[in-house]
Amino acid sequence: MEKVERLNRELVKHCSIIDVYKDTVRIPKNGNIAEWDFIGHKGAAAVVPVTDEGKIIMVRQYRNALDRETIEIPAGGRNGTDEAFIDAARRELEEETGYKSDDMEILVSLYTTVAFCNERIDVFVARNLVPTHQKFDEDEEIELEEYTVDELCRMIYDCKIQDSKTVSAIMAYKNKYCNSNI
Repeated sequence: MEKVERLNRELVKHCSIIDVYKDTVRIPKNGNIAEWDFIGHKGAAAVVPVTDEGKIIMVRQYRNALDRETIEIPAGGRNGTDEAFIDAARRELEEETGYKSDDMEILVSLYTTVAFCNERIDVFVARNLVPTHQKFDEDEEIELEEYTVDELCRMIYDCKIQDSKTVSAIMAYKNKYCNSNI
């Protein structure tokens, strides 16, 4: 398959989390010129924090795009494209949950919406959690909840958890580390 040729990328709007672009491309098969939207994102990191009892710490927070609360794994954007994903994961773990960990490993790497956005989220598993203090951003209000993997899977299948990074992370964690009968 021949590669689509990008002829131009024009910044339409610079925002705090994303940049919006209009790309002009040439389609190789027929030579047609098309305009595609592109969302540039600096990337994010997420964490599956596992307690000594094997429960997973989740965050409940309001999400403006959905106009409701969600239950998710802790996550957040990198402070820049040069911040390592694991450093962002460590920071977000402590900010959102009030725990830190020196026992973190990569679980899965995701691209959230490949049709128009380059957002990549690396998801880590954190064990041997050490309590510290939550450090919310000024626009965050988060409640912590702990669940077993089976409880989280039921919530996914009951469509109570719909956040894609959380669904992917919980299912990957279950598949890699648990012998569950859900």
